[in-house]
Amino acid sequence: MTALPSDTAHIETSPGRSPLLVLTVVAFVGFVTALDNTIVAAAAPSVARDLGIGLATLQWVSIAYMLPYAGLVLLAGTVLDRLGDRALLAGLGVFAAGAVVCGAAGSAVPLLLGRTCQGVAAAFIVPGTLRLLRTELPERLRATAAATWTAALAAALALGPWLGGVVSQYLHWSWIFYGNLPFVLPAVVLVSLGTSQRDRRSAAKVRLSAALAVTSGLVLLTSALVTASEAGAGPSWSVPLLGVLGALLLAGFVLGERCASAPLVPPRLLRGRVFPGANVLLLLWGLGISGVVFFTPLVHQSYLGLDPGTAGLPLVVVAFGVTAATPLVGPAARAFGTHRVVACGLGVVALGLFGLAAVNTLAAILPRVPALLLIGAGSAFTAPITSHALDHSDQDDAGTASGVLTASRELSSAFGVAVVGLVVSTVLRHRIATGSAEPAALAAGYTHGVLLAALLQVIAAVLAWSLLRPVSTDPRSRGATDESSEEFEAMSSCRYEEPCAVPDAHSRCRSCW
Repeated sequence: MTALPSDTAHIETSPGRSPLLVLTVVAFVGFVTALDNTIVAAAAPSVARDLGIGLATLQWVSIAYMLPYAGLVLLAGTVLDRLGDRALLAGLGVFAAGAVVCGAAGSAVPLLLGRTCQGVAAAFIVPGTLRLLRTELPERLRATAAATWTAALAAALALGPWLGGVVSQYLHWSWIFYGNLPFVLPAVVLVSLGTSQRDRRSAAKVRLSAALAVTSGLVLLTSALVTASEAGAGPSWSVPLLGVLGALLLAGFVLGERCASAPLVPPRLLRGRVFPGANVLLLLWGLGISGVVFFTPLVHQSYLGLDPGTAGLPLVVVAFGVTAATPLVGPAARAFGTHRVVACGLGVVALGLFGLAAVNTLAAILPRVPALLLIGAGSAFTAPITSHALDHSDQDDAGTASGVLTASRELSSAFGVAVVGLVVSTVLRHRIATGSAEPAALAAGYTHGVLLAALLQVIAAVLAWSLLRPVSTDPRSRGATDESSEEFEAMSSCRYEEPCAVPDAHSRCRSCW
């Protein structure tokens, strides 16, 4: 990965937190925030039974976490650029408080309030942690840090359903929330240990109205998808109404951003193809993977007849695949280029998903293991997407850039569950109507959902080859024959409007940085 030229010397020589400290915080925060996305699924029946809540309310136990997280993360990036570590520490405190409220909840209302608090807090602590990768680590360690982050996310993604089932089966579901504290409290201590010497503060305006508009729009659109997946008794006006209202709010947000003097996403971040392209790839990857992971324990319980603790256990294979492949990611990216590594990684994920769909008709666990291993290993090689995108943002925008990347990943989680869920429920209803037993119908719906996820990974792999590909230049226009194309790409996203004195109209000079 190549840092922005003017920042490289500064980053390498400025004192600050030790890399080991930063990597530890990255791993802690990445694991616990991702775990909260998945651990609730296997424990959901126990929660519903103890609190006496129905399926619709139960779904919002997950949604109440994911949507504030996704919708507020852009605002959080601006706040982080203004306040730095103070915002990160406040977010960690609110997250821990929300976990305590959830664990102590005796009804649906405090549970949903606690989950919302956790989602709001996650919107600050996740980009706050990613921001450390850009502001605290030297260039040579960023690929390792991004791989560590991805490994923590994948481990939480894979272990969450299993842990949720085990905890609810042998302890009590409240401990899936109290269990956050052993991760959050050490992170607070570690962040407090050092003070960054390069934590430059921004004076960007905090636009709360824009954040509320995008969050409300996302809530309405997700509600439309969830309602559509549950609607089995004919057409309903609620689905198009929610969808139209959500789309209008999001359109208003986009128009407001274009007219705002201080938009949540600075236009300079969206110039070029690397940063926007990275966000597209994160969306496609998450749309496929998140929905599959969410429905896998359900299929294992219903179709294979496993208990809650065992049903999520095969997903540990995914975490093993990520862990085994992670040490190879950095060297591979340096040797073959980010675009090739990411494209191949997404292709391996697609291959694993196609394999999973092919063996899903077999009512056994063992045939699924190779496919799950491929999904994990391929996902590890998507890690450079994040560090590559951060390397193509200015250090002053590190918090905002991290927020945009996190929003893309979290949006993909929320919509991935809803989209794959829509496919699963549609096929399920059709198969039951034609006489299939419910477990077999659910398995058929899952197969179709996995195939959709695999197709999304194929699309992402093709796009990665072009979106992350280094800029090719004419050597005659630059007086060089074999200059590093990644270094030139960092130079080519000039932060100023006027063109530099370079013959190539698409180029900008190093002095701009």
